[in-house]
Amino acid sequence: MFRILESQAPAKQNATTTISTLSGRLQSATLLEDRRAAILGLRSFAKVYPASVASGALRSLISCLNNDVEDVDTTKVILETLLMLFNPDESSPEASDDIALWLADEFTQRQENITALLDLLDAYDFFSRLYSLQLISAISSARPERTQECVYTAPLGVSRLVAVLEDKREAVRSEGLLLLTALTPSSPDLQKLVAFENAFDRIFGIIDSEGALTHGGISVQDCLSLLANLLRMNVSNQSYFRETGSVKKLASLLSEAIREQDLPDGVPEWARPQRDKNVWGLLAVLRLFLVRGSLGTQANQMSFWQSGVLTQVLDIAFRESFDIPIRAEALVTGADLIRSNTSLQEGFAQRDVLSPRQEVLQLNGHANGQAPRSTVNVISGLLDLALAPSSTYAFDVRLSACECLKAYLCGHAAIRLHFLRRAIEGHTSDQVETDNIITILLDDPESSHGVDPYRSWISAVLLFHLLYEDFDAKNIAMSVAEGDAENGEEVITCIQKLSSNLISGEQKHEDPRVSIGYLMILCGWLYEDHDAVNDFLGEGSSVQSIVQLITRNSPSRILVSGLCAFLLGIIYEFSTKDSPIPRATLHQILTTGLGREQYVDRITKLREHTMVRDFEVLHQGFASSLPGGLPEVYFDRTFVDFLKDNFSRVTRAVDRPPGIEVAVVANGIQKGVSRELVDSLKSQVDAAEQTIQKLESGKLTLERKLGQEQADHRKAKDSATVELSRIKNINEALQRNHEEDMQTTVQKHQQAQVATQRTHEASMQSLKSEMQRKREAADADATRVRTRTDAEIEDLKATVRRLRDELEKSSKEHAQDLHIAHEDYSTKISALELRLQRAEDKANDAETRASRLQSEIDSKEEARKSAQTELDDMLMVLADLEEKRSRDKKHLRILGEDVSESEEEEVPEGGDADA
Repeated sequence: MFRILESQAPAKQNATTTISTLSGRLQSATLLEDRRAAILGLRSFAKVYPASVASGALRSLISCLNNDVEDVDTTKVILETLLMLFNPDESSPEASDDIALWLADEFTQRQENITALLDLLDAYDFFSRLYSLQLISAISSARPERTQECVYTAPLGVSRLVAVLEDKREAVRSEGLLLLTALTPSSPDLQKLVAFENAFDRIFGIIDSEGALTHGGISVQDCLSLLANLLRMNVSNQSYFRETGSVKKLASLLSEAIREQDLPDGVPEWARPQRDKNVWGLLAVLRLFLVRGSLGTQANQMSFWQSGVLTQVLDIAFRESFDIPIRAEALVTGADLIRSNTSLQEGFAQRDVLSPRQEVLQLNGHANGQAPRSTVNVISGLLDLALAPSSTYAFDVRLSACECLKAYLCGHAAIRLHFLRRAIEGHTSDQVETDNIITILLDDPESSHGVDPYRSWISAVLLFHLLYEDFDAKNIAMSVAEGDAENGEEVITCIQKLSSNLISGEQKHEDPRVSIGYLMILCGWLYEDHDAVNDFLGEGSSVQSIVQLITRNSPSRILVSGLCAFLLGIIYEFSTKDSPIPRATLHQILTTGLGREQYVDRITKLREHTMVRDFEVLHQGFASSLPGGLPEVYFDRTFVDFLKDNFSRVTRAVDRPPGIEVAVVANGIQKGVSRELVDSLKSQVDAAEQTIQKLESGKLTLERKLGQEQADHRKAKDSATVELSRIKNINEALQRNHEEDMQTTVQKHQQAQVATQRTHEASMQSLKSEMQRKREAADADATRVRTRTDAEIEDLKATVRRLRDELEKSSKEHAQDLHIAHEDYSTKISALELRLQRAEDKANDAETRASRLQSEIDSKEEARKSAQTELDDMLMVLADLEEKRSRDKKHLRILGEDVSESEEEEVPEGGDADA
């Protein structure tokens, strides 16, 4: 009996069977109550058996969501069930991440499924709105890109989502914020659509209603996250933000936060963490407008400046009542706001801020916190923050103040030169300045860097930015020297002092950050500057000391050794054969004294070091500090870029022969000419000068010879005169002594005397003529030699002038060629861009035509298939008619009717025996 009853009892069902039964009921039920009951049953299994429920009933649940949308209770149960499927129990045997992906695929593969969820936002019912938002968020988490596309495509989908931000119920509004934040990080089109749905005003409305930055909770933080998504790398939204007057709202929020901080009670201690998160978030939003190189950055900078945002940001940065991370972010924001903007940089220097000196003293325990704070110029204030020794905890503020000063100098040569001159004047004057970067760097390292290495490091970074790629600034800095030559002191140039401090610090094993600071300056200064390299080489022992620093194998000095090798490579690359240490000697030091392998190894290890290789992704700040140590900050971003850009060139410098010298381009113009041309012109000038000296020597010889000949002529004339006088005396004596004897022959003697006198006079005349002829010939020769010598000298001088003119012309033509080449290059680039644009347009047109032709082909193919189908149907109908007529003919014959061929043809369709 019991066995019979037991066999007749219903079989015990398991969960899988029950879920299958409920799924079948849901699919076949025609009454709303039956469907609701089935859904309630499925909901009880959704948490524990998500895979079974989803595989059996998901499509039915989605169908009910579309069909039963007017019934609020049923809709609520459906949404709850679907949410449970996305969030099963962790202990469930069917729980898996793949379920969420499969569920999301089922929703996103059909646009109407997402549209149905968005339609629920039109209902004001609390649960319909909340659960639909949560369900779209779950789908977006699994398939973000496809969900964004479905929301963007859905009619009024974005409008309905943005309208949720005005819901007075906090839960619904917060869920809407989170969903919009999840949908907008990577879709520019969706960002624009959300922004043009008046999202900015609605976001600021929520922030105001929640208590602004100071008293606002997590909802304000969510609003700022959504605001950041809408503005990040979206120039169109940034422009719309400016045009709608929202920049003033940002300034107002910052101003209110500062005003709340200044109240007697201040901000409660419990509210400060969230306040700091909100202020930090707003500053991060400001920085999204100020990305370097972005198209709208300058317009954003001007808008923020005019709205007073910079004033609020500096006020936050110099108030010790704000935490260190907030102040550091404010300084970085101020840097982004003025960077590479000439007018704002000049206006920035006119600002006054609260003096940080008292704060620095307070941090070091030396000041009374109750004393009122004075104001100082913003540049002095930033130097105080950056250079004054302070606790490691305030390092982020120091680093950000340095960043702000770098932004002030960036892209403005006049400001850099002014800043450098002021620093040099402060150093050379009797006035002692604690915040003078040159004084800090040139002082004794042991006295100035022992306790705070970052005081020297930040000074080095600032000087590096003053000199980097600025030949005018380098020339001004070359004038700095120590020592008075008039008093017998040795004069040490700035470069030599920096190298001396570097070597001295390494010998005393100072913190490597100090040495790295000096090396950054020297590498940036000596690069592409022959004069600076010669200045460095003027102290010959420095090169040997650098080589010794390279050859060390200390693991803690890998960075210093690598930078020393990099510096030595720069020195060799830009040295000349006329340098104090000739280029050939330096090459011998590199290849023999140091060794090529060791040189390359040191530079390669520097490039592969984590602090250089991963610089862009490493955190530069207090967070990188080791327990009880200093922050792991060694390099400046610009220097790292400089090092990476020139790594290959400096590494290969050792392989360049000493005879090949490198030409330097300064300010876009080649500095000097090639060494071959200089040597050629110099040899021509030397040859011309030697020729001039030879001609002048020949001229002097001819002049001496002419003088000797004239002296000989004068001696001959004097001798002839003496002879004439002697003959005259003899005649007179003969006349006196023999007057009596000669009376008879007076006439004869007189005639003889006259003849003799005439003979002597003729001889004298002939001698005078000869002397005159020789004098004229000598004068003619001298004139001819002088004329020829002067002509040759003039020719040589003209040749020298021509060579100099050719040298100048060559330099100018080279500069002009560079300029023309640059213009040609720009023109070619523009032409190529236009050609590329035209090619892209043609490609797009071709794709459009191909798509259109493909559509036409598809439509024709569908028409052909449709016609073929209709033809097949007609053939089947004709076949059926033929068969029916055959049956009718047979039937008539059975009835005894005679059916002729003509009658057979005339039998109508559907005819029978009665016809």
